[in-house]
Amino acid sequence: MKVTATEFQQNVGRYQDAALQTPIAITKNGRPHTVLMSAAFFEMVMKGRVARPVEDLDDDTLKAIANSSVLAEYAALDKIIKDWRP
Repeated sequence: MKVTATEFQQNVGRYQDAALQTPIAITKNGRPHTVLMSAAFFEMVMKGRVARPVEDLDDDTLKAIANSSVLAEYAALDKIIKDWRP
């Protein structure tokens, strides 16, 4: 869902409630500026995974993880969370 900054300011409560279901992109001058999301979704995104013990992973999954890499086009995203601490 996308809303303008003005629309968001006029209906903050409405969009806070909506963000519990889906992230809300808030636009400024016609371009995405910020995103409002639930705390649970934010936590999941920042952790980057659903935690479970390594012992629960099958061999194919472990091999896939060991052989995986991040595409160079996404390397800049590391800067966003570089100093983040839970």
